[in-house]
Amino acid sequence: MTAGTANAVTIATVPVGNPGNAGELSGGAGGYGPPRICGAVAYDYRIGATEVTAGQYRDFLNSVGGVDTYGLYNTGMSSTTLGSGIARTGGGTVGNPYTYSVASDFMNRPVNYVSYWDSCRFSNWLNNGQPAGAQNASTTEGGSYTLNGYSGGDGRTIQRNPGSKWAVTSEDEWYKGAYYNPATSSYYDYPTSSDTAPGQDMADVSGNNANYYTGSGPYPIDSPYYTTVAGEFQDSDSPYGTFDQGGNVWEWNESVVSDTARGLRGGSFGGYGRGDSYLRASSRDYSDAVGYPSYEHDYLGFRVVQVPEPTTLAVLALGGVGMLARRRGLGR
Repeated sequence: MTAGTANAVTIATVPVGNPGNAGELSGGAGGYGPPRICGAVAYDYRIGATEVTAGQYRDFLNSVGGVDTYGLYNTGMSSTTLGSGIARTGGGTVGNPYTYSVASDFMNRPVNYVSYWDSCRFSNWLNNGQPAGAQNASTTEGGSYTLNGYSGGDGRTIQRNPGSKWAVTSEDEWYKGAYYNPATSSYYDYPTSSDTAPGQDMADVSGNNANYYTGSGPYPIDSPYYTTVAGEFQDSDSPYGTFDQGGNVWEWNESVVSDTARGLRGGSFGGYGRGDSYLRASSRDYSDAVGYPSYEHDYLGFRVVQVPEPTTLAVLALGGVGMLARRRGLGR
């Protein structure tokens, strides 16, 4: 499928203004990787209102995954409990290409089993106008990121290209969209516009809820599915109007943490007994398995950002500079 058709992927985004805001220190208790000042962004941008969904990723695969040269599909996606419900058929050749379908009850749940490089390739595809064809420089290998087949671990030099329109969120873009409150020029502890740990109420009448593991109560909370529908907690959005930046699936970001690993933010439906700590603004994380950014798992997904042209590396660099914002409410 190509851009401009009735089936083109539409990414719902919300505007994040207030350029030049101050950042705050993140990476303290409950986090991994070196602490840094996060959340300062010097430009206006738009961030995905939700994580990229299985339905959107299915359309991406059907556009460029007929042969799937660079492994955009993981067989774990086919699971209808821990996966994304995305099934693959066909032979994976030019004459007998793969085709992809998604179970109806997973269409609007987040895609998972995606690596950092999968998320970059999806961003390239959006940036290039959602073309159909082989995985090459005009579809998945060029655009926002110059990949040219890259899928290794030490990809520190692969960064967002100047002039990119769609990209994986930078850590600062992600952090600001999740925690920053422009009304008070300060940061919440949780991405649900709250300094109090979220609950897990699927009805979500009063807000401040998320899909994460607490060690008590029902698990998964939307049985038999481990993920929840994108935007399920409709009264638990961030100040800018994003959903699920806490829980559901960990989200890749562009930061290079711990030498070669790429950053992760937000926690997931699993928590390994850590409760809400992964959802907190103080918690930085990164892929810690062999392979680093090529790592794929049921708790890994991503969110994209749309940046108006022109975007330059110099401007992006300014997003990481800022004085500490004053804290709202209790300290960490």
